Amino acid sequence: MTNHTLEQKRYFSFELLNWYTRSKRDLPWRRHRNPFYIWISEIMLQQTRVDTVIPYFNRFIARFPTIEALAEAPEEDVLKLWEGLGYYSRARNLQTAAKQVVELHGGEVPDDTQAVAALKGVGPYTTGAIMSIAFNRPEPAVDGNVMRVLSRYFLIEEDIMKGSTRAHMESLVRELIPEGRASDFNQALMELGALVCTPKSPQCLTCPVMEHCSGRLAGREETLPVKTKAKPPRLEPRSVALIEGSGANAGRLLVRQRPAKGLLARMWELPHELVGPEGYNGPVPDEPAMDHLAAHLLAEGVLARPVRFVREAEHTFSHIHWNLRVFQCEEVASPAGEAGGQSLAAEQRVGYSTDGAKPGALIALVEQEKHTRNAPPAGYRWISEADMATLAFPKVFLDLITEYFAKQKGTLV
Repeated sequence: MTNHTLEQKRYFSFELLNWYTRSKRDLPWRRHRNPFYIWISEIMLQQTRVDTVIPYFNRFIARFPTIEALAEAPEEDVLKLWEGLGYYSRARNLQTAAKQVVELHGGEVPDDTQAVAALKGVGPYTTGAIMSIAFNRPEPAVDGNVMRVLSRYFLIEEDIMKGSTRAHMESLVRELIPEGRASDFNQALMELGALVCTPKSPQCLTCPVMEHCSGRLAGREETLPVKTKAKPPRLEPRSVALIEGSGANAGRLLVRQRPAKGLLARMWELPHELVGPEGYNGPVPDEPAMDHLAAHLLAEGVLARPVRFVREAEHTFSHIHWNLRVFQCEEVASPAGEAGGQSLAAEQRVGYSTDGAKPGALIALVEQEKHTRNAPPAGYRWISEADMATLAFPKVFLDLITEYFAKQKGTLV
């Protein structure tokens, strides 16, 4: 590790705090020292831009002004207010941790580093942020922004993905925090990384600590920090069913709830399935894709006929990238007196497959006679546009369904 001079450290802390005092943004979570609100903001800000978070934060604290309110709320309400932020496990963990605070600490975030670190979903960074910003404790809060600033200013060339590098930076921050200024210092460090020492094209000429920045003096400001590239997400081609209702279900769409555990647990979605053999990432031709989709729906206990390709969409998780092809489908009634296929409750299944369905399902559906309507299988429901106000959807499905209802009303520009 590089040795850093005392002068360089003192200069950094002094000039950074002066700059922050003059230039800090007026953000809603900075208008008070409420540790609950600071905690919420830090969870929301993980991998999300400040401008995006502000309206979410304001809505969230308006609905859940206290830890008790969050702890007692239905999970569906929490997820709905989180809808669009992504990383929904963070919302669930936040609510679980709120229940811990109520049970163990009387509804008050404890002024205790170990107690905060023990809360569900609260890692080292969030612990440091809460303790330093809310309680002014000299704890490091080292995230990507902070590691980038420190790597450049102190010319730290070790891989920031290594635990040893993070540990070194946490130790360095402890040295840099001026006595009694932990709250402002950590926020200043985050602010510098967000506004000036940006990932690309850092604004060195406006940087308050440029004079002693070792990375800039060495011409390394564009190449630091050193970071091992993450493994790219696995590509998955999927067919999505946009199933339009008829008769009593006219004007509605069929959606399903995801399993109780796993990816996007208990959220609502348009029915969809993985298509193509394992490892295949290309598009499947429309006709085979529609027939396979009909077979998949039949295996779920849903009778629907795909009629045309609508559009493409995509959704990226940390480890998976969905390439979605959306097909408009029509509700199909089942023969009178029959169940219309095996009903499989969506929430009881870890994944969705078509192992039990045979090719030609689309043809079979087209040829049915003497139809009668059936209720959707467990885990499925018909929704109107009004239902969107209460059900939580991943953003890609929220956008697709919102677009559909806008087209139905003729309001889509």
